Amino acid sequence: MAIMITDECINCGACEPECPNTAIYEGGIEWTWGGGTELNQVTQEDGAVVAGDEKQEPVSDEFYYIVTQKCTECTGFHEEPQCAAVCPVDCCIDDPDHRETEEELIAKKEFLHGE
Repeated sequence: MAIMITDECINCGACEPECPNTAIYEGGIEWTWGGGTELNQVTQEDGAVVAGDEKQEPVSDEFYYIVTQKCTECTGFHEEPQCAAVCPVDCCIDDPDHRETEEELIAKKEFLHGE
C-alpha cells in the first residue's frame, strides 16, 4: 500500500527529502512524474500520454502530500518508509485506499527508475 499524510501534518517538511521517488510535495505545489525518476513520459490508464515534466495538480493545498502513483513505501531502497520514520507527529501512515503487494511495489520502483 502507499503511504499517506494525514491532516495532522505540521508542515515541517522532514519527510520530503527522505523520499527516494520524489513522491512527497509541499501543499499547493504541483508535482511531475519525471521529478526524481527516469520517466520522460507516462501513459495513463485512460491512454493519455503525459510528459514527465508536465505539471500535475497538487493533491493537497494545505499539507504536505504523497503522490500515490509514485509511492513505493521505499521498497527496494530502505527497510521501512522513510517518511514515516522521520515524521515527528506520526502522520505518515498506510493508505487503506491504496493497497499493493511487495511485488507490485517492486514493479512500480522499476517503472519509476528504469531498473
